Amino acid sequence: MADPVRTRVWWTLAMRGIWKWVGLAGVAGVVAGGALVARDQRRRNSYTPEDVRARLHQRLAEAGESKD
Repeated sequence: MADPVRTRVWWTLAMRGIWKWVGLAGVAGVVAGGALVARDQRRRNSYTPEDVRARLHQRLAEAGESKD
């Protein structure tokens, strides 16, 4: 019969390794998500206020035309 203490130690070490990899995968996911958010933010910040204003006016004109 297996020694219960040895079995428990083995199980604890095995679970520690599993949780370490799960944690690392979570950290990698957060980093990847942050990179996507940063890239999107840079793309949004590349517009000047005049560009944003012109685009809003264009969208307003298109919306007015489609209602008529």
